[in-house]
Amino acid sequence: MFGNYLIGLREGLEASLVVCILVAYLVKTGRRDALRPVWTGVALACALSLGFGAALEFGTQELTFEAQELIGGSLSIVAVGLVTWMVFWMRRTARHLRAELHGRLDQALTMGTGALVATAFLAVGREGLETALFVWASVRASGEGTPAPLAGVLLGIATAVVLGWLFYRGALRIDLGRFFQWTGGLLVVVAAGVLAYGVHDLQEARFLGGLGDKAFDISGAVPPDSWYGTLLKGVFNFQPDPTVLQLCVWLAYLLPVLALFLAPRRDTPAAAAPGSPAAAPSGGAVPAGSGTAPGTVGGSGTAPGTVGGSGTAPAPGPGTAPAATGPAPDSRTTGPTAE
Repeated sequence: MFGNYLIGLREGLEASLVVCILVAYLVKTGRRDALRPVWTGVALACALSLGFGAALEFGTQELTFEAQELIGGSLSIVAVGLVTWMVFWMRRTARHLRAELHGRLDQALTMGTGALVATAFLAVGREGLETALFVWASVRASGEGTPAPLAGVLLGIATAVVLGWLFYRGALRIDLGRFFQWTGGLLVVVAAGVLAYGVHDLQEARFLGGLGDKAFDISGAVPPDSWYGTLLKGVFNFQPDPTVLQLCVWLAYLLPVLALFLAPRRDTPAAAAPGSPAAAPSGGAVPAGSGTAPGTVGGSGTAPGTVGGSGTAPAPGPGTAPAATGPAPDSRTTGPTAE
């Protein structure tokens, strides 16, 4: 159940952040009339995700056992590929997500209601489809036959919605960079178990061989029906008697992918030279309803990628040129350009 809760929390929080960015930008720029099309796009994306999940669950029940296992194993591998791409994509682009969504929203505002609906639909729909596919594969891999995995997913999504609302209201501060790093690493571990289970499905479908070649069998020490066996199965999709191919695929995926994901980033921008204006942080987090520094949610002097606070722009460096005469800029604006 914990693994499915983590999936719902991580994917749901990404979608919540996207919605918060879109809504906060419209409110901040005085375009509340565009909120209805945005919420319409979000609702359509949620409906599509639910329909896709239902099609995966009920669309294969009339097939033969081998066909079900072949489809299940193939889609499990596809789900792992999508989740792997997602965690690396968020790690690379989270700092620029806010500016990217603002640019898309500005274009949609000039094009009309349909473009606003499409922008919200595409932004949220991608997260929803990924979530539906990976949840379906993870629930199959858990093999519990109970509502617990689905309950874990729903609880994770509900938690993400609450966190998203608190972010928007400026009532919560979270280091989003650290949050996505830790949850991304845990998702890689969960994905490794789903991948191994997908390989097992393909072996049961007779698409891959080696079903009888067991790498080890510790069912006596870790009974699958014991509380700790159930816990390991629910969190890591642990199997006490994997095949040799399953173990090899699990190791071949987990070790290099986790090492690459946890490796220090090399694209950290150089520090500003002494006497030069402080560079504005490029944040991928969500602004609160009032103007805040990029990279924060309602942040007041908070580090880039954090959530919370009250939103004061950083003071210029000692070498900053005097401000030109004329109307004072909006105090909510930070960085080199106004939003």
